Amino acid sequence: MHEPELAIGVDVGGTGIKAAIVDVKTGDLFGERIRVLTPMPSKPGVVVASAGRVVGRLVRAANSAAAAAGLPAPVIQAIGVGFPAPVINGVTKTAANVDPEWVGFDAQAAFTKAFKRRTWVVNDADAAGVAEMHFGAGHGKRGVVIVLTLGTGVGSGIFVDGRLVPNTELGHMEVSGRDAERRSSANARVRRGLSWKAWAEDLDEHLRAIDLLFSPSLIILGGGVSKKADRFVPFLKTPVPIVAAQLRNEAGIVGAAMVGLERETEMVREERDVAEHGRPLEPQPPALKVVPPVSTAEAG
Repeated sequence: MHEPELAIGVDVGGTGIKAAIVDVKTGDLFGERIRVLTPMPSKPGVVVASAGRVVGRLVRAANSAAAAAGLPAPVIQAIGVGFPAPVINGVTKTAANVDPEWVGFDAQAAFTKAFKRRTWVVNDADAAGVAEMHFGAGHGKRGVVIVLTLGTGVGSGIFVDGRLVPNTELGHMEVSGRDAERRSSANARVRRGLSWKAWAEDLDEHLRAIDLLFSPSLIILGGGVSKKADRFVPFLKTPVPIVAAQLRNEAGIVGAAMVGLERETEMVREERDVAEHGRPLEPQPPALKVVPPVSTAEAG
């Protein structure tokens, strides 16, 4: 049995905040998953405070479970937060499905303060994509792979030969003169009272536009609606392989934990190098490499 490598993943959405402790070696959740509603209005202060309470509950529950089993408290090595916006140096740049006060907000500093330890913030769809490429439907896939999260809005993660192209916003493409996610998000189907088939036609138009621009080798559809993929994927006609995410609605949690641990590890190494040598020994990679090498048999 392997020794777990634990990090907390928090997935902040326009509707809910989900979090869990994750064993990043396996992608499995370690203990309970907690979900609470995103406060409305979703201003930064109340959302950060709510996430802080969720993280506190997770840690207390894990410590209690360990004590009851006569084990030491689990070691949490990092915390990552997925957020529905492009994130540059910890600052959220847009606010399509949350309060406008998030625009230009230093989310990383705020979550770090609330959680009382260094925290890393990443675009939520990028986080979900990292998890899906490593543990799910994108594992070992080369070429251009696009992960779309269908929820309150539509998030996107683009991977080229396994390397993330961060902060893409394909949900906000203009399709038929409108912001695409207004028709293709899971929330749009409910809001408009559409059948699965009718909604699939709108989603398909969005996917065809993506195919025209990026020529992906695979499109992975995630978000909570992916559990019902059999109700709409058969209606999609876009000439690209399209599959449901395997991690489904937990991909954002798992990916946030993975990104948090990778960035924390890099930062600790850089701090150690600075302390020992006065400067970092190596430049850091520009993006996450999440797909392991493919054998000749797999490549064929």
